[in-house]
Amino acid sequence: MTVVTRFAPSPTGRLHVGNIRTALHNWLFAQGTGGRFVLRIDDTDAERSEERHVDSIRADLAWLGLTPVEEVRQSQRFALYRRRFDELVAAGRIYPAYESAQELDLKRKVQLGRGLPPVYDRAALTLGDADRAKLEAEGARPHWRFRLDHEAPIEWHDLIRGEQHFDPATMSDPVIRRADGSWLYMLPSVIDDIDMGITHVVRGEDHVSNTALQIQMFAALGATPPAFAHEALLTGSEGKLSKRLGSVGVDQFRAAGIEPQAIRALLARLGTSDPVEPFVDVAPLVAGFDFARFGRAPARFDEAELAQLNARIVHQLSHAAVADRLPAGMGAAAWEAVRPNLATVAEAADWWRVIEGPVDAPDAGEDAAYLAQAAAAAAAIDWAGDPWHALTARLKDATGRKGKALFLPLRRALTGRDHGPDMAALLPLIGRDRAIARLSTA
Repeated sequence: MTVVTRFAPSPTGRLHVGNIRTALHNWLFAQGTGGRFVLRIDDTDAERSEERHVDSIRADLAWLGLTPVEEVRQSQRFALYRRRFDELVAAGRIYPAYESAQELDLKRKVQLGRGLPPVYDRAALTLGDADRAKLEAEGARPHWRFRLDHEAPIEWHDLIRGEQHFDPATMSDPVIRRADGSWLYMLPSVIDDIDMGITHVVRGEDHVSNTALQIQMFAALGATPPAFAHEALLTGSEGKLSKRLGSVGVDQFRAAGIEPQAIRALLARLGTSDPVEPFVDVAPLVAGFDFARFGRAPARFDEAELAQLNARIVHQLSHAAVADRLPAGMGAAAWEAVRPNLATVAEAADWWRVIEGPVDAPDAGEDAAYLAQAAAAAAAIDWAGDPWHALTARLKDATGRKGKALFLPLRRALTGRDHGPDMAALLPLIGRDRAIARLSTA
């Protein structure tokens, strides 16, 4: 069996953290099994779906390196849905219902008031042809429900949650098509999974009850359901479900300088006991991906952890990997000199300005005479080798200074900062003339 997974976003907005995690896990599982990862655009809601969001979904997946082998649009598959819908109507598994939203709401309130679960009472099944004709003559248009088989217990083995059991008699027959003819999520998704040969559905645990209903839809359509893996939802760093997680998208990560490798490395292992490691290469994440390693407890997403992981990723990136994002003229030597001090690639531009100058050095104060000596020493040393150690060795012999007193005034005068990259790597990039000028000015 060739594994086929799918990521099925609705193009009603940008991808957020939870979407990205779902897409990543579907892609990792397909990659690790030699399978296929498919993108399905769930755009049946014509009013809310926008083409710009389809474009952004494609761009976000490409940036993350999650390339689908195929793309399918639900809006182009209505004829297929109608054909399978008609089959289920003929088989008695889909029926029309005429209650208004207000009538259904009143029924639910009455049931709750009596201490009963708000399950649809199937009143529409008692209507005869004459009753339906009368309602339609009065202008009523039916919505359509899938009739659950109350005699068939719903069971499946979830790849994360284990054995699952639902009693269909405790569930409402789901509405699968609106009165205006538009489709809800449930049935088209099942029809697509069958038609596209989806073998594994990986999604959040908030879909568990949907899965219970859809399993009967697969059976009614004569198909074997795919395997299901329902993942625990993400929580925010404050320890409870965070509304912010539903709004943080790929565009914001990119704007903050987060690398796609950092997002992959964190989201691949959130919810497992495996350590989150700064993998630049995705291969170890593919090799180690296993649904059995995921727990049922909510997974905690911490933006501070992502930022720290991002810095560790940046520290591994080659000049070739980032050259198109660096300031003009910044070569491999400069990148490698400043890279250990960066949290994002964009910060390299700040250090390039330090190298190129000019810099605003703090007032030298009592170190002014020392820096004058340093300027003279810088003019006398050999810059072809290791100028930093040559300079500090000469000054140490001449002044007796050592440690912070020896190094810090030089760093401040040369860079305008108290901390930063190794001066042994930075000073050759600043160069002889600029270094002497900065020391003399300070």
